[in-house]
Amino acid sequence: MHIILVHPQIPQNTGSIARTCAATDTSLHLIHPMGFEIDEKKVRRAGLDYWPHVNLTEHDSFEDCIEAIAPDNLWLLSTHGKRTYSDAQYSGNDALIFGSETRGLGPEFIANHPADSLLTIPQISSQVRSLNLSNAVSIVLYEALRQLEFQPLR
Repeated sequence: MHIILVHPQIPQNTGSIARTCAATDTSLHLIHPMGFEIDEKKVRRAGLDYWPHVNLTEHDSFEDCIEAIAPDNLWLLSTHGKRTYSDAQYSGNDALIFGSETRGLGPEFIANHPADSLLTIPQISSQVRSLNLSNAVSIVLYEALRQLEFQPLR
């Protein structure tokens, strides 16, 4: 399983996601440009002492990332998705793709992918734009792992 963060902006979120990736042996891919340097204190602090256990790769572009990992499926997460994340059928070599905290994936990015690959996490409140990125990653990743009967964690 691969987590791809496209242009992340908040170092604490990326650090927290890295910790989740370490706990689940999930690869983390960061797409440049980012709103911080990976060695910033805020990123390292959020990931605590788990960084040595994170399979982390930085990529200059989304295309470079996809070419390098060759995932079975691309799942784009967005508040604009029509399908719920739990309706997708995940495989062990899928890529879960999340946009930046400030822009999401953006309409151009979304338009370049099949509509059925666009997933959302349902929420009731119209007063909240979206969930915290780290929380969203955890929700979707653990659903994928549940569908895989947590085999990657055994």
